[in-house]
Amino acid sequence: MKKLNLSGNEAVAQAALSAGVKLITGYPGTPSSEVIDSLWGRAPAGVTVEWSVNEKVALDEAGACAWAGQRALCTMKRSGLNGAYDSLISFVYSGCSGGLVVYVCDDPGVESGMPEQDVRGFAQMSDMPVLAPASVAARYWLTKYAFERSEKIGGPVLVRSGTK
Repeated sequence: MKKLNLSGNEAVAQAALSAGVKLITGYPGTPSSEVIDSLWGRAPAGVTVEWSVNEKVALDEAGACAWAGQRALCTMKRSGLNGAYDSLISFVYSGCSGGLVVYVCDDPGVESGMPEQDVRGFAQMSDMPVLAPASVAARYWLTKYAFERSEKIGGPVLVRSGTK
């Protein structure tokens, strides 16, 4: 197996591809933008990678893909989850047959954005699983696992990362 030197966000992108994702969508915002940036124009055939007009639209597209039985990844920064929460809670309660993983980057200490926010509270309010990998390798393996878990529970799984 060839070793790759990846950033944490690149590891998430590669894990999604390895897990058989059909759609990767998101809204640009540091520190999560690199997931889509790393695949832009280089996604394999059969995989759609796109920027959306906002986080809610990105999550709605990913959720529709998961409702159709395909695996989808949606990326955003922590404050973007505020705008997408209405959609997220709908997917939690209505379920989905394909794997739906929402990758959200927090920013403890506010190094790259406006608010300091911990998205684990959203997961707790929604009664949905949240995975918080502590290393680049863990981001890869837990992202792959998140798709499996999502399909097993029939709902979305949140993967939380941060700038620290």
